[in-house]
Amino acid sequence: MKSLNSMKVFVVGTLSIGLFSSTALIPATAQELPRVYDASMPRDQQITLAESAAAPAEVSSKATVYVLGPKGYEKAREGTNGFSCFVGRHFVKPAETTIEPQCFDAEGSRTLLLVYMHGEELRTNGKSEAEIKADVASGYKEGSYQYPSKPGFLYMMSSRNRLSAIPEHGTGIFPPHLMFYAPNMTTKDIGFDAQPKLDYLGMTHPGAGDNLIVVIPAASKSPADVAGR
Repeated sequence: MKSLNSMKVFVVGTLSIGLFSSTALIPATAQELPRVYDASMPRDQQITLAESAAAPAEVSSKATVYVLGPKGYEKAREGTNGFSCFVGRHFVKPAETTIEPQCFDAEGSRTLLLVYMHGEELRTNGKSEAEIKADVASGYKEGSYQYPSKPGFLYMMSSRNRLSAIPEHGTGIFPPHLMFYAPNMTTKDIGFDAQPKLDYLGMTHPGAGDNLIVVIPAASKSPADVAGR
């Protein structure tokens, strides 16, 4: 796995998890995932894909789930635990989108989810990614949107995360990971003078309101492995 040091996040009408270093992405074939994720995917398949974001079934099974309809996101199931699962997307080419299964906690559902909802309404109305990005930036500036007000996290633990590197290079599979809201935190807050050059930890926008800490979990060693060291 390559370093996450060059990882970046950008906003395109939603809080996208796009623009990672292209070396961190594994090419995805057309057989694995549709080139364009849209409302044509059957509803039950959308639900399954959305739920795949949360590794613990006890979380995803009790979450509110949204699916993509012809006019934007539609609630497919009302949850009971405050979490919200759905599949985010943005266009990186006219005939190619990212596929971003994710489950927000209650704080993300209160704040960031609304950005996704509105961004997708604009997208289904024919707005370009640049127009959506500008609309979102304006919404934050005017106070229509809010950044998370406290630490929290979202699951992106699906094995089917298809994210974008450089748009003209298309998309690829990115490892299952967790993203923690870290509004206004800097690299110094986690003990580094600059972006940590680690394979499992990175920051998106140090010092900004939409900053996130990204963690790629490593497989735990078994007690037998530890005892044998």
